[in-house]
Amino acid sequence: MAIDFAIWIKLMMGFLGFVYVIYILLKVEKVSLKSTRSKNWKGFWISTFPKFVIIAFITFLYVWLTNKNQLFIVIRTKPFLWLAILFVYTLLSVYPQEILYRTFFFQRYKVLIQNDKIFIFLNAIIFAFGHLFFKNVLVIVLTFLGGLLFAMTYNKSKSTLMVSVEHAIYGCWLFTVGMGTMLGFPS
Repeated sequence: MAIDFAIWIKLMMGFLGFVYVIYILLKVEKVSLKSTRSKNWKGFWISTFPKFVIIAFITFLYVWLTNKNQLFIVIRTKPFLWLAILFVYTLLSVYPQEILYRTFFFQRYKVLIQNDKIFIFLNAIIFAFGHLFFKNVLVIVLTFLGGLLFAMTYNKSKSTLMVSVEHAIYGCWLFTVGMGTMLGFPS
């Protein structure tokens, strides 16, 4: 059973932990969170688009086969809520997760495991464990697979912004296609 604190205490603890991670990255590790124009955005889009098409097809098929009523439910019934979800999710969930799970994790722990494949696998497991509170096996599987993709992207690009864009694209699609309720968003 989880510690039964009031939600505001949990949010404050999470916020303070995140501020600490930012402090460590900026002051101790001397990492810059600024985006540089020298990144290969064309290569990023060429790599990301086929993955997105596959993810979109599989998740569309999944929702269509398991619960057709949920297919595009939020965008069909509450388009302004859908836009709000995409905005809030991207800014308050995706970017902080990528700072923590990719930028911080890679900066602090990459030196301990030299094998990229093992390190990426470990990062994906930890990312999936970070979603255990959803108490949903499908969420854990999806976040593990997403964690693999995001870790590979970050390992290649060393860009918090690029991996955040990729994470936002896939995550926003899940809300769009009708899988948002399992991720804690209203439908």
